[in-house]
Amino acid sequence: MTAPGTVQRLTRPVRPSTYPLASGELATVLNRLRDWHPFDGGALLDDVAAVLDDVPPTEEATEEIAERLCGHLLRLVNIAGAEHDPVAAQRIEQARGLRREDPPGDHRQAIGHLRRLGWTAGELLERLVARTSPSRSADLHRHPMPHMPESVEVIESTPWRL
Repeated sequence: MTAPGTVQRLTRPVRPSTYPLASGELATVLNRLRDWHPFDGGALLDDVAAVLDDVPPTEEATEEIAERLCGHLLRLVNIAGAEHDPVAAQRIEQARGLRREDPPGDHRQAIGHLRRLGWTAGELLERLVARTSPSRSADLHRHPMPHMPESVEVIESTPWRL
């Protein structure tokens, strides 16, 4: 043990800390982080299942589901944007075209638009999963989604009678 006065202290000048961003910019980054929500693939698949189901969504739910699907597509396009994959690029262009379209006023046509949105979102998600998971990629090649035609005919559903 040494006496307190016998320890040699090294002193060197220390610069004051500097932040990479100004306080306003740091506040903006903090607010964006607080508002950020991670991608929820389960919610996307739920919405895709709702629009591709045999029973079409009601008129009241159509607009809400369309907004959610457009949000899912926007996130998927942002995630896939850095990828150099020609198939993903084709799906991205298809998604951008569908997002630019105004939803039709007629409920039957709106359901067709919703189904195209859902189909595109599902295919883009599958493509991204296949690119990131080799084992899942093999499953997709064995059981790919069938090709979605350019136009979808909506058949009027009839309620089941017991």
